[in-house]
Amino acid sequence: MGRSRPADLAREHGLSTQAVRNYERSGFLPPAERTPSGYRIYTEVHAAALRAFLALVPAYGHAAAGRIMNAFVEGNAEAALVLIDQGHDQLLRDRDTLRAVRAAVAHLTAESGPTPGRSGHPGTLTIGELARRLRVTPATLRNWEEAGILCPARDPLTRYRVFTAADVRDAELAHLLRRGGYPLEHIAEVVRQIRSAGGTEALSAALVSWQRRLTAQGLAMLDAAARLSDYRRLTMQ
Repeated sequence: MGRSRPADLAREHGLSTQAVRNYERSGFLPPAERTPSGYRIYTEVHAAALRAFLALVPAYGHAAAGRIMNAFVEGNAEAALVLIDQGHDQLLRDRDTLRAVRAAVAHLTAESGPTPGRSGHPGTLTIGELARRLRVTPATLRNWEEAGILCPARDPLTRYRVFTAADVRDAELAHLLRRGGYPLEHIAEVVRQIRSAGGTEALSAALVSWQRRLTAQGLAMLDAAARLSDYRRLTMQ
C-alpha cells in the first residue's frame, strides 16, 4: 500500500472512516499528512499501526492497547514494553490463580464436608477451627465476612459464628484467590457467583470457560507482538 485514504484503512477492518480518524486523534496512529485541500494521506506505516492497535485490544484491553500505541507512536519503546510486560505478568497471575482454584475445587468436590468441629453443630466449624484449618487469623475471617465473602450463621444461644460446608468452601477459595493477589471486592463477587450458580459443579464449568479465555488472550498477545514488530520495522526504514 502506498498512499491511502481513511476509507481504504477502514475497509480492511470493517470500520467507519470516523473511527480511523478518531484513532489518529487519540494518538494510536501517527499524524497523517494532508493534501492542499485538507484531506488526510495515510501510508503503509499508518496501516501497520492500525493493524497493531486492533491486535492489541483483545490481548491487553482497549485502554492498555491505546497506551501501548501512544508510547510507540511517540517513540518511547521502553514505556510500551513496560506496559506489555505488565500484561504478560497479569496473564501469568491469572493462570496461577486458575490452577489454584481448580485444585481447590477438586479438593472440595472430593470431600463430603468439613471436619466436624467442637461448635456443637455436626459438620460445622467455629471461627477458631476454620482459622487453624486455613492457617489464617480469626481477624482475617472477620474481615472476609465484612467484605461479604463469608456469611456464617450464628448460634442462637451463644451468638458465636457457625461455619457450614458451604462457608468452608467459600473460605478455601477466598484464601487461594487472596494468594493470587485478588482484592477482597473481586473475591466477594466471585463467591456470590458461585453461590448463585449452585456450588462447585457450576464453578467447574466456569473454570473451563476461564481457561479458554486465558488461552485466547495468550494467542492474541502473540499476534499483537507480530503486528507491533511489523509496525516497528516500517518506522525504522
